[in-house]
Amino acid sequence: MSAKCHQLSAAWKDWLDENASRLLAYARQRCENLQQAEDVLQDALIKLWRYQEERDHVPPDLPLAFSVLRYIGLDHGRKKGRQEKRDQKIVEFQSHQEEWLDPAAEDTEEAQILRREVEGLPEKLREVLVLKIWSGLTFAEIADLLKISNNTAASRYRYALEQLQKKLNYLKKNRHG
Repeated sequence: MSAKCHQLSAAWKDWLDENASRLLAYARQRCENLQQAEDVLQDALIKLWRYQEERDHVPPDLPLAFSVLRYIGLDHGRKKGRQEKRDQKIVEFQSHQEEWLDPAAEDTEEAQILRREVEGLPEKLREVLVLKIWSGLTFAEIADLLKISNNTAASRYRYALEQLQKKLNYLKKNRHG
């Protein structure tokens, strides 16, 4: 292996070590299960590799990676929807027992409640929440990725937090009397 290939391989490995969990968390909120999220992420990485050909295959910046991942996820969703319509009579959906967002998270009751409540948020709010908290993007990066204004990104984040707070307060109040 040439020195340039070795350097390129090391650069991508470092980039993936740093960003793969954030990218997978984002893919996870767009997919029904971990396997689909991994497939979407893999497809996005292949597309990113091809995009980066003009730049000597240097690892991309994170906003570009999230943008590509978003579009691959949307495309995956459209394909999946069409296939489900064709196969609707023979496919049974299995219950989803996997953990949402962080596979390493403890399976505590509180973690399950939080995952369920985050999943229950409207997609626009959930998407901004995941990108901000679990992916570490700024509101400017989120706005650019989703093609919305910075203020809209910040508002969606605030609304998501407010909705989660209301739901969790309600659950806590009912749980403890």
